[in-house]
Amino acid sequence: MKHSFIDQYSGLDSLIHRLDPRTKFITSLAFIVAVVLTPASNWRVFAFYFCLIAVLLVISKLPPLYVLKRSLVIFPFVLMIAIFIPFFKQGEVAGSYNIWLWQVSVTYSGLLILANVVVKAWLCILSLILLSSATKLADLLKGLKQLGVPRVIILILSFMYRYVFVLVDEVMRMRQARDSRNFGGNRLYQLRTIGNMVGTLFIRSYERGERVYVAMLSRGFDGEVRTLHKLSFRQVDAYFSTTFCLILILPGIVWW
Repeated sequence: MKHSFIDQYSGLDSLIHRLDPRTKFITSLAFIVAVVLTPASNWRVFAFYFCLIAVLLVISKLPPLYVLKRSLVIFPFVLMIAIFIPFFKQGEVAGSYNIWLWQVSVTYSGLLILANVVVKAWLCILSLILLSSATKLADLLKGLKQLGVPRVIILILSFMYRYVFVLVDEVMRMRQARDSRNFGGNRLYQLRTIGNMVGTLFIRSYERGERVYVAMLSRGFDGEVRTLHKLSFRQVDAYFSTTFCLILILPGIVWW
């Protein structure tokens, strides 16, 4: 099966791609912290941060349509959590609606919080897309390890990225087998079939994990991932990280 890897554009040649993974991770984290700490009413700062991340995306040479599609994936999850805020937040009423037996009101303060959550989530996901798309996962995990991230988390992320596509293949094969047997019937029958598929997938995943664990032990794996590629923090990394952090605090000096 063909799958789209999160680092499929990590082989491009740009200034962002050539930076050390630790530099990109630290600057991405600084950007996320700055976005989260920005007051909800200061929209000029959000516009400034959007322009900043847009410039970095252009420099990285990532396809705009690819970035847009991946960034929009986060919106259903954000809306699922924050969509009810305008109805429960106290404040000046912006509108009142009758929904069946209930009358609900939308407040301006609730709408402001909803817009704030959506904008912050979108800016943060853009920075994460830039980080993951412009960095090979193996290099990113090695950089996280050198930054002091616990080894167990590094191993979990590594195996998750390696085997999530295997599980997707397994799901697609099970779905094909289901459809070839004329999947139909009433809704209750369909739910029962889907439940059986989920249970089967869990059992197969557990068994595959046991086989992989035994195979790794038989080959002398001691929990340490070793690579021949060494990371190097160069002057360009120092200049980029320093300049980026200074640009991040610039709105606080000008507009706050």
